[in-house]
Amino acid sequence: MEDFRRTYLRVCKEGGVEPQESILAQLQGSRGALESSRLDLRGHSLSADTCSVLGRVLQKDTLFIELALSDCMLSEEGAKLLLHGLCANTTVKVLDLKGNNLRSTGAEALGKLLARNKTLRRLVLEWNALGMWDEAFSIFCEGLASNTNLSQLDLRNNQINHQGASELSLALKRNSTLQELDLRWNNIGLLGGRSVLEALQHNRTLVQLEMAGNNIPSDTLKALEQAMEHNSDRQSTLRESRSRTQVLSKEIQILKEEKGRQFLSLMETIDKQRDEMGRSSRSTSIHVGQLQEALNDRKSVVNSLTAKLQMTEAALTLSEQKNHNLQELLGRLKSEKDDQRERQSRERKKEQEDSVLREGKLLREMNNMSETSLQLKNKVDEMERRCKTQQDVIFELKQELTNSTAELKLRLAQAEERLDLERKRSKQAVEDIDGLRQKEVDHVNRHLEESERGLQERILKLEGQRIHLEEELSRAKAACVTERAQAEEEMGKLRSQIRLEEQQNVSALEDKLRALRQSRDESQSHCTQQKQSIAELQARNSQQSLEMDGLRRRIDELQQELSGKDQERVAEVNRVRVELQEHMGHLQAERTAQGGLKEKIAALEREMKGLSSSHREALLDRESEIASLCEKLRLRDAEIQRMREDEAQRASFLQSAILTYVQGSPLHYSPKK
Repeated sequence: MEDFRRTYLRVCKEGGVEPQESILAQLQGSRGALESSRLDLRGHSLSADTCSVLGRVLQKDTLFIELALSDCMLSEEGAKLLLHGLCANTTVKVLDLKGNNLRSTGAEALGKLLARNKTLRRLVLEWNALGMWDEAFSIFCEGLASNTNLSQLDLRNNQINHQGASELSLALKRNSTLQELDLRWNNIGLLGGRSVLEALQHNRTLVQLEMAGNNIPSDTLKALEQAMEHNSDRQSTLRESRSRTQVLSKEIQILKEEKGRQFLSLMETIDKQRDEMGRSSRSTSIHVGQLQEALNDRKSVVNSLTAKLQMTEAALTLSEQKNHNLQELLGRLKSEKDDQRERQSRERKKEQEDSVLREGKLLREMNNMSETSLQLKNKVDEMERRCKTQQDVIFELKQELTNSTAELKLRLAQAEERLDLERKRSKQAVEDIDGLRQKEVDHVNRHLEESERGLQERILKLEGQRIHLEEELSRAKAACVTERAQAEEEMGKLRSQIRLEEQQNVSALEDKLRALRQSRDESQSHCTQQKQSIAELQARNSQQSLEMDGLRRRIDELQQELSGKDQERVAEVNRVRVELQEHMGHLQAERTAQGGLKEKIAALEREMKGLSSSHREALLDRESEIASLCEKLRLRDAEIQRMREDEAQRASFLQSAILTYVQGSPLHYSPKK
């Protein structure tokens, strides 16, 4: 640690950088732990110059195995310089960069680090933003694909979307060393989960994958878990096969060593027997030489003492007999030696045959084990193919279900928007009716009766639609029951899962039906509210009739004072014209208000006929306005008719969509099977 501190100070001095006090304090505090292999700088804010110095120091450092730099507020440039220095490091195996908000430049630097570094085993990148830029994250994924040492990678909370997940999947297809990957709390989604699942069909080394908090459907998560289980089982079987091969190789080596030792012992015994035979042959030759010398002596004695021939014949015959005995002994020794050689050769051949049989037996066992392993691999591949086909079927069914639910949600949202619009329109109509007050009292009852009839007709239509939907739902349930019976015979193992999905579909349809019933109840409550407002308006009508009588008396008085109040009447006409324009702007939403406006125009015409001839020009202007208003009313009628046709068409579309969803969703099971 002291050497690292001195090196840090020296590099700071060479680069003209002021040493950071927090790092010096950390190194000073850890000076006593000389054998420590962890550099802990967590929570220290590191500047770009400090990161540059640390990168240069760590480039040749051989002390630290683990480097903790979490929550260090690294800038993009500082992270780039630090990671560039770590590219040449040969001792750091664990790198923690949690919570440093690394973005595009940091992702590119990490990709280069993974491509160049050969010792890093664990990399923690939690709480960063590597997935915000697709190009930079693709560089990071390229580095991960080319890396051959990393076994643990933590990418939690990195804002990785489905495109980043597809890039990561391509990297996983090429990577063959990564064993643990944590992708929790990102935004991978359905498409990203499918791409990761597809990558796991090619990756055989990843045994632990965390995907929680990514908006991935439960079936995709289950498929990922199954893929992890397959990989873990495959790794365990691979480890078992490796251990068995190691055990077999060790046994074969032990047998070879035993055979070598037996062969050496046999050669030693043969050498010993050869030495003994040499010694015996030498002793016999010495003995024969001695006998030959004695014979020569005897022959000389015989030659010298011919007189003593008869006396020496017995000795000569005895010596000849001894010689014959010795020769027989020599022959027996030779025959015994040959027998021993033959026995040794037979024993050697027998041992060789036994060793050959053992080797053949071991080879047959190895072949049987290899055949069983190949059969197991074939079975695993076949199960994987079946699982893949089943998962594809499930994915397609889920996709169709999501599409249909999305369409239903869109149709329901449109229906709710229409209902809200109708509510707003009715509310606006009520407000307009309240604003008309005195001049529309005679026509309010008719308007309210027409609106009530329209609402009753709408309620009847909604009730008919509800009844029709319930009938379609019952038919769809019957069709689902029949299709379920056929699917149970055909699909076998997927029976429980499909049954669960059908129950979910039925529950969703029942929820939709409950929502429609709730909307019907709301419309009924709205109708009751409108009835209450009708009663209130009738009370107002009685009050306004009294006010109308007073206004009539006032009109009589005004007609008597007409000659002296021309200017006041002109102002009143202008005011009535402005009010008429304002009310016409409010009455464009409802057709029921149009009849009231027409009667209002007729009343105004009757009032204008009672005016004097001096106001004829004003009456002509009013008639032109009335003509324009009639044209606007006609246009508004056409627009309202078009809106009603659009609403009816959308309701028919919604009905047809519900029918196609209810009748068509279970029919996809048998063709896919």
